[in-house]
Amino acid sequence: MKKILSFFTSRLFIVFALIGIQALIIISIFYYFDDESQTLQTIFFVLSLFMALYIVNKRQNASYKLAWIIPVLVLPLLGILLYIFFSQRKLSKKMRLKAKGIYEKTNCLLQQDTGVMQRLEEENRGALRQADYIRRCNMFPVWEKTQTQYFPSGEAFFEQLKAELEKAERYIFMEYFIVQKGVMWDSILDILKRKAEAGVDVRFMYDDMGCARTLPFQYYKKLREMGIKCVVFNTLKPELSSIFNNRDHRKITVIDGHTAFCGGANLADEYINEIEKFGHWKDASVMLKGQAAWSFAMMFLQSWDFMVGGDNDCSAFLPEQKYAQAFRTDGFVQPYCNDPMDDEYISENVYLNMITRAEKYLYINTPYLILDNELMAALTNAAKSGVDVRITTPHIPDKKMVFLLTRAYYEQLLEAGVRIYEYTPGFIHSKTFVCDDKLSIVGTINLDYRSLFLHYECGVWMYGAQAVMQVKQDYLDTMPLCEEVDYEQVRRRKWYIRLMQAVLRVFAPLM
Repeated sequence: MKKILSFFTSRLFIVFALIGIQALIIISIFYYFDDESQTLQTIFFVLSLFMALYIVNKRQNASYKLAWIIPVLVLPLLGILLYIFFSQRKLSKKMRLKAKGIYEKTNCLLQQDTGVMQRLEEENRGALRQADYIRRCNMFPVWEKTQTQYFPSGEAFFEQLKAELEKAERYIFMEYFIVQKGVMWDSILDILKRKAEAGVDVRFMYDDMGCARTLPFQYYKKLREMGIKCVVFNTLKPELSSIFNNRDHRKITVIDGHTAFCGGANLADEYINEIEKFGHWKDASVMLKGQAAWSFAMMFLQSWDFMVGGDNDCSAFLPEQKYAQAFRTDGFVQPYCNDPMDDEYISENVYLNMITRAEKYLYINTPYLILDNELMAALTNAAKSGVDVRITTPHIPDKKMVFLLTRAYYEQLLEAGVRIYEYTPGFIHSKTFVCDDKLSIVGTINLDYRSLFLHYECGVWMYGAQAVMQVKQDYLDTMPLCEEVDYEQVRRRKWYIRLMQAVLRVFAPLM
């Protein structure tokens, strides 16, 4: 009863309840007149046809368009209103222009060293094409003089994070989707408070929806009282708008411009197994020490300026010269990010490029497996071509409907030769790709529509780096803890399960 009361009195519930009331009022007004007039019914029907044509001709993912065309045609008025308020991927023109100005201002601090590209071309021309795509569409360069270290668990990441935060001398930047009071956050907050008191520039950004049920309302004020500069990303407001779709799902820490962390772990106790929610929680992160850390500093500063409307002199945050030669080269490292500013699906395209270029094997960890046609075709074609494609998903779900949807894709993948495993101790939250002992991606990007098309995300693309083989070894070490999914068992699932999954797949882009 206490949990139920807590849910109905939470800020998240209140905000969405108010949005729902606004939607009901608008719909009721339209339907009142609709009942009185055959003419209005005809108008709504015609509008739904035009809206469907408009959606078909948009530069969007085909599955995403299909998921919206159905409600628009079946429920003309309601479908149109839902599409207008909740479907838009791109931000408003005003916000895109604002972001463009910030990117243009900071682009001079992200220049590509042509010598690095030449050396990558000598190593692997296919890898060069991938890196060049990221640089051209995302502006973030490929770096050398960077050491990489992979952490196969939230616990390992947490201990290293605390150690590196203690070393901060100039600044600490942190950007996270979920923050919750407990062992993990309280330990980090203690360090941040002490560093701020010592004169370190400490800046923290958290997503308002991600933290709506985990932090008190206006928690940022408490952090500011401690001397920590804090910004709330995309504040939840009780108004009809599609902007609440665009969440900051990134997990970034940057220390003095030379050390950075990125991965799946948020700042809450389930990520380090201090509390148990869905069995054992397995996550993954990567630490960069050296030049590539600067890309994450720029990602943070760009987001910071976008939210506060400030005008930072980003060059003031460049790492000190003494660090220029401090780190050895550990392969090629390229941090990148994705945002809903344009029609370039960088997150998906980076994954697709890795899938299609795999020659021997491709191992994937993902908490959610919700695939569009492009990803499904790439994965099945790779398996049919003889590539050893393996995907690990959770055995204990955090969201039952999403888990049912994840399993809806098993049959087609297994039939093509993809091997699927479920992590039996609990929930695997890692988002990792590794192939051919050469390439790997570690980041925040799930294999679902929200991560690939709607959220602010980030990741690290690596070629020949130490962390590549660490990711592979972690995958192989985890396999004995997993249960391989049997094709015949999946094929014989109950008819009503198939029906539910068929419906969920149609509307998967909206989940």
